[in-house]
Amino acid sequence: MNTRAVAHQYRLTQWMEIIRECRSSGQTVSAWCAEHGINPKSYYYWLRRVRMAACEALPSLTGNNPIVPVNMPLPSTGSGPANQESSSDIVLHLGAVTLEIRNTASAALIESTLRVMQNIR
Repeated sequence: MNTRAVAHQYRLTQWMEIIRECRSSGQTVSAWCAEHGINPKSYYYWLRRVRMAACEALPSLTGNNPIVPVNMPLPSTGSGPANQESSSDIVLHLGAVTLEIRNTASAALIESTLRVMQNIR
């Protein structure tokens, strides 16, 4: 690893901690940045960099697959809510985030969505 890469990794680690502090403060980003003398443009620049690094750190979609297939019965042909086009077959709640999945979603889409949801705090 060259010195430029080491310096970038060091700054990335510093900004990860800054972003974590800001998020856990309960303040808006602009208020927190003003209080700590940080330019909001710099904050958002490094937020984008941290997110990109997190995505790159995710395991590839090939290889060991931690997702276990689940066999679910198909909905009946009655007029229940499972047959309505607007209903979802699976609803996941994670804090303030709600994810609704239909049986027509591809396995790759579900897998990548669940990988992203692992990083939601």
